[in-house]
Amino acid sequence: MLRPNATTRTATAGHGRSVRSGHLLAPGQTIVSPESGVHYRIERWLGEGGFGQVFLATRLGSSTAVPETVCIKASERIDGWLREAYFGQLLNAHPRAICVYDAFPLAQPAEGGGILYCLALEYAAHGDLSSFLYRAARGWPEITARREIAGILQVLGKLHRGQLLHRDLTPLNVFVCDKRRLKLGDFGIVRQQSDRRGITARTLNTLTAPTELVSDILAGAAPKWQARDDVYQVGQLLGMLIKGDASTRIRTDDVRRLQCSDHLKEIVYRCIGERRKRYESADEMIEALNTPPARLGSGVLRTLKGVHVTFTGILSVKRRDAVRAARRAGAIVHSGPSTRTTVVVRGRPNPLQAAGRDGGLKLMELKRLREKGHRITLLNETQFWKLAGRR
Repeated sequence: MLRPNATTRTATAGHGRSVRSGHLLAPGQTIVSPESGVHYRIERWLGEGGFGQVFLATRLGSSTAVPETVCIKASERIDGWLREAYFGQLLNAHPRAICVYDAFPLAQPAEGGGILYCLALEYAAHGDLSSFLYRAARGWPEITARREIAGILQVLGKLHRGQLLHRDLTPLNVFVCDKRRLKLGDFGIVRQQSDRRGITARTLNTLTAPTELVSDILAGAAPKWQARDDVYQVGQLLGMLIKGDASTRIRTDDVRRLQCSDHLKEIVYRCIGERRKRYESADEMIEALNTPPARLGSGVLRTLKGVHVTFTGILSVKRRDAVRAARRAGAIVHSGPSTRTTVVVRGRPNPLQAAGRDGGLKLMELKRLREKGHRITLLNETQFWKLAGRR
């Protein structure tokens, strides 16, 4: 799953375990799977992660199920091995998941050597996404980033529909295969939730985990990880692809500087912004990627009396004067859009908006509320003053 000569990294995949010295397998060693009968020759050590060590290997002899070049992932722990083997079967032949060709225990010959738990995995020619972006040192075109992230979301969507949460969607667990095709691997800490409240999170990868969950854990709390937190991590991956850098997390202040369309900026911002406003599942994010943005045209209104109104953008007068005028006309004024809002008055766009011309926080919330079925009328400032009566 890793590229040859991959840089050694300390494991951060939510296991809280640092790498150990010494290799579990040796170059030139031949191992045999008691499950499939396939022989593998270990070529070289590639890297180490939270589950175990990864080696480039060559299949010896013929096989219709296992390709000639594979990765052998070996661990002394059975828990992660069981999960990865299970999800290898569950996602068998999914075009966007790293294939698990073989899963077997291996008795170590040395006295007291114990058991190694091994997986024969698909070899990703270009390594993990973090290494690939580091070598390329440039971002991906938007059309490519959309397509490849949608592919990763297909795998995640299958998990979410089964009430499963991945929790480790990092650039170290997304792999770049032939033709720069992204595939998801490492299902070692996937867990099933019994209800939509999520599952208790005690360990996280701090690079792409939601900031509020990291803060809770550092404070000694045990927050609930939900599907929308997986979506947060995918938003991080999407932003990293556009930026061309996976070494640091994408922050909300970074979004407006991404070299992509305003629509894609809004998607990234919604993924990594306020938790309750995120996409609630992988399928919902796929829908956003595939659906052109709705045009924010002005509506029609006869009176302001009794409406619940909020203002956004730069007005021709001070905001407090517009608020007074709205109240004189009988409107109830709110500081921001909510489920009670029925009218949004829009001034000129602020050049510092989070996600482009239509990507102010209040406009993004307006769109989200409309998606949920709330009817909200958008007025420009001229329409507002005709109804409010300028004094």
